[in-house]
Amino acid sequence: MQVVNMHEAKTHLSKLVEGAVQGEPFVIARAGKPLVKVVSLDAPETGAMSRTGFLPGISVPADFDQMGTPEIKALFEGHE
Repeated sequence: MQVVNMHEAKTHLSKLVEGAVQGEPFVIARAGKPLVKVVSLDAPETGAMSRTGFLPGISVPADFDQMGTPEIKALFEGHE
């Protein structure tokens, strides 16, 4: 794995990042001491992710915002 000093990393950042994207991670060091490792993210392409819900097969009732209204009202009014 390539180790580059801070000055070199700043000077050649675009090239180094492109290499990391292509699967060539690198380490940035200061005074010869490794500080960080730069690797490519395994993130989906923009727009590739589709969120259809948190749990498949679960549906929300049309009146979900009114569910439990009588019970909640009774609790607030002091009725049990």
